[in-house]
Amino acid sequence: MATRTAAAPTTNQMLTDILSKLAVANWSANAIKEEVKFDINIVRNIFDNELAVTNFSTRRIMILEFSQYLENYLWPRYSPELSCHAYIMSIACMVNEKYRENVPAWGVFKKSPANFDHLFHSVMKTVLDDSVELTHRTVLITFLDHCYNSLEIDVVRQQVQKTVSLAMWQSLYPSRLQEKLKTSAKLRKVWKSILKKDAKADEATQEKNTFERTFLNSLIEKFCEMIQTDDFSKDVIKYCHQFLDLIIDLDSCLPTRRWFNSLLIDSHLVIRCSQSSLYFNDDVYHQLVETLRMYSSFEVNDLTGEAMSQQEMVTAHYNKMCKLQRVAFSKFPALKNFALGTVAHVDKRDALTKHFGALEITELTRLASELNIRTLPSDSKELILEMLVAYHEKRPSQLDAINALPIYPTESVLWDENLTKTEKFVNDECLALPKLNLQFLTLHDYLLRNFNLFRLESAYEIRNDIEDSVHRMKPWKADDQACLFNGWSRMALPIQSFSVVEVAKPNIGDSAPSQVRADVSIALNVPRQTRFEWENLRKHDICFLLCVQPLLNTKPQPGMKRIPFQERFNVLVRACEVEGMLDAEGHVIEEGPDPKPELSGHMRTFRVWLDTNQYQADMQAVLKENIPDPYESFNLIVRRKPKENNFKAVLATIRGLMNTKCVVPEWLHDVLLGYGDPDAAHYSKLARTIRTLDWNDTFLSYTHLVDSFPDHKVTADSEKIQPPFKLTFDEENKKISVCSHIIPNRGPYTHNAPKRNAVPFTPTQVEAIKSGMQPGLTMVVGPPGTGKTDVAVQIISNLYHNFPEQRTLIVTHSNQALNQLFEKIMQLDIDERHLLRLGHGEEQLETEKDFSRYGRVNFVLAKRLQLLEEVGALQSSLGVAGDVSYTCETACHFFLYQVLSRWEKYERQIMESKCLDEIQSLFPFQKFFSNVPQLFKQNGFDEDWEIAEGCFRYIRNIFTQLEEFRAFELLRSGLDRSRYLLVKSAKIIAMTCTHAALKRQDLTELGFKYDNILMEEAAQILEIETFIPLLLQNPSDGYNRLKRWIMIGDHHQLPPVVKNLAFQKFSNMEQSLFSRLVRLGVPTVQLDAQGRARSSICNLYRWRYAKLGDLPHIGSHTEYRCFNPGLAFDYQVVNVEDYQGVGESEPNPYFYQNLAEAEYCVGLYMYMRLIGYPSHEITILTTYNGQKHLIRDVVKQRCGSNPMIGLPSKITTVDRFQGQQNNYIILSLVRTRHVGHLRDVRRLVVAMSRARLGLYVFARVSLFSNCFELTPAFRQLTSRPTQLQLFPAEKYPPRGERPNLQPQVVVGDMPHMHQYVYDMYLEIVQQMNKEEQLRQQRMPKPVIEATKAVEAQQKEVPIAFEIPPPEELVKEADKSVDEDVQPQPKKAKVAPDIEEGELVDQQMAEEVEAEPVAE
Repeated sequence: MATRTAAAPTTNQMLTDILSKLAVANWSANAIKEEVKFDINIVRNIFDNELAVTNFSTRRIMILEFSQYLENYLWPRYSPELSCHAYIMSIACMVNEKYRENVPAWGVFKKSPANFDHLFHSVMKTVLDDSVELTHRTVLITFLDHCYNSLEIDVVRQQVQKTVSLAMWQSLYPSRLQEKLKTSAKLRKVWKSILKKDAKADEATQEKNTFERTFLNSLIEKFCEMIQTDDFSKDVIKYCHQFLDLIIDLDSCLPTRRWFNSLLIDSHLVIRCSQSSLYFNDDVYHQLVETLRMYSSFEVNDLTGEAMSQQEMVTAHYNKMCKLQRVAFSKFPALKNFALGTVAHVDKRDALTKHFGALEITELTRLASELNIRTLPSDSKELILEMLVAYHEKRPSQLDAINALPIYPTESVLWDENLTKTEKFVNDECLALPKLNLQFLTLHDYLLRNFNLFRLESAYEIRNDIEDSVHRMKPWKADDQACLFNGWSRMALPIQSFSVVEVAKPNIGDSAPSQVRADVSIALNVPRQTRFEWENLRKHDICFLLCVQPLLNTKPQPGMKRIPFQERFNVLVRACEVEGMLDAEGHVIEEGPDPKPELSGHMRTFRVWLDTNQYQADMQAVLKENIPDPYESFNLIVRRKPKENNFKAVLATIRGLMNTKCVVPEWLHDVLLGYGDPDAAHYSKLARTIRTLDWNDTFLSYTHLVDSFPDHKVTADSEKIQPPFKLTFDEENKKISVCSHIIPNRGPYTHNAPKRNAVPFTPTQVEAIKSGMQPGLTMVVGPPGTGKTDVAVQIISNLYHNFPEQRTLIVTHSNQALNQLFEKIMQLDIDERHLLRLGHGEEQLETEKDFSRYGRVNFVLAKRLQLLEEVGALQSSLGVAGDVSYTCETACHFFLYQVLSRWEKYERQIMESKCLDEIQSLFPFQKFFSNVPQLFKQNGFDEDWEIAEGCFRYIRNIFTQLEEFRAFELLRSGLDRSRYLLVKSAKIIAMTCTHAALKRQDLTELGFKYDNILMEEAAQILEIETFIPLLLQNPSDGYNRLKRWIMIGDHHQLPPVVKNLAFQKFSNMEQSLFSRLVRLGVPTVQLDAQGRARSSICNLYRWRYAKLGDLPHIGSHTEYRCFNPGLAFDYQVVNVEDYQGVGESEPNPYFYQNLAEAEYCVGLYMYMRLIGYPSHEITILTTYNGQKHLIRDVVKQRCGSNPMIGLPSKITTVDRFQGQQNNYIILSLVRTRHVGHLRDVRRLVVAMSRARLGLYVFARVSLFSNCFELTPAFRQLTSRPTQLQLFPAEKYPPRGERPNLQPQVVVGDMPHMHQYVYDMYLEIVQQMNKEEQLRQQRMPKPVIEATKAVEAQQKEVPIAFEIPPPEELVKEADKSVDEDVQPQPKKAKVAPDIEEGELVDQQMAEEVEAEPVAE
């Protein structure tokens, strides 16, 4: 989706621009209709005068892209005859701009692919032309990078493959080529075939083939010449960055790497880059070279694409070293000692440099030639020596390097220059960051990229938190150079004392200590709530220990915060993990159900774990470099919000996965990495498709079933067939055989009857359910209101009944979505003893039942007692002696020897006699079921026999449950019981993705197993947080038992929240696994009928989906057909001009507010309440966090204490309200200068789709209607009046349809609205007082005295308004209204409004809030 910068031109600016006038005249819709003749000179003039001369100004390119320059003018008229430099460059600029804006770029080429081969060939020629300006070649390099990253596009892939095929090996050093071909007979055969085809081709074809095959080699050679200089201009540096970015992308994607990596190694590009002066002077260049070095030797077999094990890498290294020693022994006498040494002794860099450095350059060149290493005559001795050493030295394992890395960030990481650069990221620049592309080399590569990105992104957020806390603490340097804190922060406290109390010995094979523990003491002389938060730090919470040293001698002054942080403070940072708070005796207070002991005084001491790798590195630095011990200088401890502080668990989980053999299901492996057939994991392509399935209560009737499969011929086994149904599919002939099956009677009580589904699923919903029931990967795209949750719940229910032995794991992004799923699951026919909810969000479930682990344990224990009581009642009814209901074991013996024997005897008697009367007379459990009135109906043998069998099933189910509960008698502790419940008993286990990351190690150690995964909100989950739940179980016999993976989400709504713009856009970290698989072409089922909003409101976002209709009830239910009382329209955009000359304001950076809109929104809310709308049906939304706080403050002052108004259901941001809905939405868009982040159409879709019955948008209409991306929605919004129109005589609730009347009130602006509502309120109060006086006159005096209190209370809570009415109106008003309540004019919030500890995102011009998570 487009996310353009704030400086993007508005439509008005574009219309008056010369480029827009050219567009109207030459390639607009009217110009195309009039068949205006194409003029190549227009293309040349635009390029020369608007693009090249402005150094490819983003603003000029944006205007052209907006006007559809590429789609309507450039590409439709492109031909080899008209092609020229300006033409090619213009196309490349437009494609690059589309990528910068994150909009589809290749649609026009897919539609007309004819001349793309010529275009691509021309781009390659131009890039190699030294006469072309370097800035132009940089644009083309970027275009080529986009091409090589778009292999999923057929027209692009056909051209790209020609440059990265096996034939490109003709550029290899001849002896290296022969060496490579000797490794495989198949390779030699294919190579000979290539040579034969070339021999038969004509001269022109041979020349074209040679150019394509040698293109990348020629490009590398020219680059190597370029970097030999010592003087690098900005344009050269930018070209170098883009070129290396292209090479890294080529080498990190298997289809392009397979043959290219050999060429890369043969050219020694990495060595030549590292010898350039730019390597030492430019950090981005340096990091890019190191990334390329890592990928050039990545642990993967280039030909097969299979990951290489550590043993295979060692073997390959020893083979190279043995070859080197053989050559040295036979042909270089000077290297005799080297040749006779052990490999382990001579394969280090120092040893290789020592031995080879003694040789002359001619000998080094000859040695390189013997080893098939290419050198150039111009290469220096140092360069050739580096080639030999780098090729043969033993490289440290990537995994070892990751394991040695401290998992917590330190000051060197937090304030690293590369991380700092991401703050000022511009979308068209290159950074040395990993990218999450469509494809990955191996699972190790997948995990490594995610590990590095997640580590950097969490470091960015941690740094912001630390800087915020340090600023609030206001440290300053005293005269004695000590650091004093002059401020206060809820998230930070000065450290009173710190001491390391334990350094445990290393484990076998490790060098770092196995454990380092320390005690941190702090003084909690802080407010009660803050003290409570510090005392309730949980085990494993992460805190940061800081040594803050102010660099300025002055006390903090206003405005000093603008000085860069590093110029004000020198900060040392180490992280720690909380073990627990110490009691008075110095023991850790364990977490548990028992209350914590109360401690006296303000001093508290916490026992913490330190990072062992970091501690060892620090101690070595203290010994070797003689620096002060950092652990003796800490003076500040900082904590973070728990929901934002799960980085350590996620990083540790990723690192743990890298250290284990990740067994992804075979049917999913290639799809996950982005290779092979995108359909490969779909049930239709798997051999394990199940033909016959029980659809349980999915269908409400046979007619519903037939309607659900319009493309199939449905046949039933009887005429009067009733649900539930079993379906047998014949996909080849498009036939479905249906048979009905009777659910056996479960007992004589009403609560034994199975719960039924009541949702009439649509055909697409049924297809989604069908796919989810089959093995394989199911992806469901659910637009707003299309019943995603209902589909998910029905899939879970059907799996539960079809495969009772299988276990299903439910994963969602937020607690709210998880709770919604659980609440619907409880309404279906699923035994609640099989349900389990993990995490800390179960308390939000709207039920008295506790589905947490300990809650389920308590349920089982209580259920056990209840069942044993029934066993006792059964025993007494049968007259059996003894205490058989004492334990589950005795009860099961009772069933086996007393109950089952009686039933079997009874069953034989009835089957022999077939007598109706004997069913009742011989029934052995008549007394037990005596509380059932008329147990047997005497209507027929079959009916009564089914009742008798149902009674026995009821009894047998008692003992079946007791058998399951038997383990709880043997396990004595709550922890063991909860673990048994998790691992054995529960069939449906639910958790958030965050909890899965936090607890993966614990779950695998317990032996947790599952067969199916269902993920809700899959498009909102980070890629790695989607991947981790796949591996919450250890493989069995080397295989993953996962059978189904169901992902449900909507990639057209908001993606995962990544606050840093560089990680979000450049690294593509906001791409969820769901959206990546959609891009790869994995089959999806898109739900196509919504049942949430009025059809008119749905039209505001319906255009975003290929096909989205309305469910029947949208047109038939009364609530959708009625008008909204008091309001002229069901949706309306209300224009809000500046109030007192002020529109949007920014009291703090990126903390946007708009007082006029806030007051207007609250005014409408008050009006709706006064005419009777319930407050719980109204939600106020805004697109910015600052506005949310301002509206909350206004509502609190205007309405909070007034019982006639009260508070709305919620006041929050659009981002946080995703996944929720309400009947009436009041929306504030805030911005008046630039559109801001609403340009992201995904955010617009969320904002427009939250309302069911009424949507009222307050905005600067002229700004948002001029935004190109928002045009489809705002064209509809602005088709209605932009002044609020009211019918105040109408009252809630709605009644029928409104006659075609003119509105009674047209609100001019915000002051008018408040004046009107104020008058309306006074009138209502007067009327209430009159009615009260009449009521009092009719009542006895004692009652009158009582009502005076009510009247007095009404006088005490009058409403307050921004715009006070004229004094004469107040005098005429009822005297009972207290005039002292007239408020002072409201002002926008400033810095104190930001909640303590809450960071403002300083990278984007807006704050995007994440859904709350459990942990």
